[in-house]
Amino acid sequence: MVTQQRLIQIFVELADTLVDEFDVVDFLHTLASTSVEVLDADAAGLMLADQRGQLQLIAASSEEMRTLELFELQGDDGPCVDAYRHGHAITNVDQDTAEQRWPSFGAAVRAGNFTSVHAVPLRLRDQTIGAMNLFMVRAGQLSDSDLDLARGLADMATIGLLQERAVREQHILAEQLQGALNSRVVIEQAKGILAERHNLPLPQAFSVMRTYARRTGQPLSQIAIAVIDGTLDQATLTAT
Repeated sequence: MVTQQRLIQIFVELADTLVDEFDVVDFLHTLASTSVEVLDADAAGLMLADQRGQLQLIAASSEEMRTLELFELQGDDGPCVDAYRHGHAITNVDQDTAEQRWPSFGAAVRAGNFTSVHAVPLRLRDQTIGAMNLFMVRAGQLSDSDLDLARGLADMATIGLLQERAVREQHILAEQLQGALNSRVVIEQAKGILAERHNLPLPQAFSVMRTYARRTGQPLSQIAIAVIDGTLDQATLTAT
């Protein structure tokens, strides 16, 4: 059970985007991992719309979740896609219903042994900028209070992103989100290179880069570029 103090801390962290080193990718990875923590979910993923209004995967709580989210995007069909398109939450969808509603995606949900899926739009009034997916392995449904909390987390993230745009008037939101999408490509490339060079699991390779970025106060994309061009090696990344 998450304490009230922890919940307050989480909402403060999600609201605090007014900092010079604000990093959209890191921010949304925080939202994904936080959602898993407070909702007792098994996996979470975040998608944002690019400049053409097409959803792109930005953050996932695990490599398995990332694969499932990419599968959803490839088929352009699934709860996150629907939540973004229609602007409302899709909750407590079990395996059978998922297969009926989204046949290909539903089959992947069953193969992953998830008992239920949920999706909440990242929305403020009539502006929807993305969606969050939640997956459960345990039996049972999300309670009304859990669903309210999921919506609250999504709303806070949306407000944070839109707030950051308003403060930095020289950048429109689409440019900010496109920059995050471009950063994601570089980060994924660096993650693969680091994993191959040093025989690391992909999740550990990402964790090493993210920890170093936070420790040094540098953007995650900048760390990724340094890994790709070879100016930053594992010894430096893991040095305390």
